[in-house]
Amino acid sequence: MTEQMQAEIVELNLRLEEIDDPRRSYAIVQEKIRACRTRGQQVPEALALMERRLAIECRIEAQGG
Repeated sequence: MTEQMQAEIVELNLRLEEIDDPRRSYAIVQEKIRACRTRGQQVPEALALMERRLAIECRIEAQGG
């Protein structure tokens, strides 16, 4: 992973910490993943992990948790 991508992921993490709605955070992460794929880049593992964690949070919230 490039230094630029690492910096973008750190910035994304900080941004997501300010958002209370996991659905909104999930959408932002998915947008970032789509951008990576569109550029022909491999999706960083850290980004994939964020997506999985947020998907779980969305399911928990949907169940009233």
